[in-house]
Amino acid sequence: MKEKVTLKIPKELYVRLKSSIENTGFSSVTEFVTFVMRTIVSGGAVKDSAKFNQTEVEEIRKRLKTLGYM
Repeated sequence: MKEKVTLKIPKELYVRLKSSIENTGFSSVTEFVTFVMRTIVSGGAVKDSAKFNQTEVEEIRKRLKTLGYM
């Protein structure tokens, strides 16, 4: 079994995520958040010096809004 850690998020966000994943095939908020985080970093390791340009920031915001996070 892989070692795990606890990640704290605001309860309001947890409740919204739980509601958003109903009937999607995700069995828990943890499973969904793990999927999202793996998707974000799937391009490789994130470097400390990595910066997003304005276009990338806008695209990320658009995606998060579409997913109901903003």
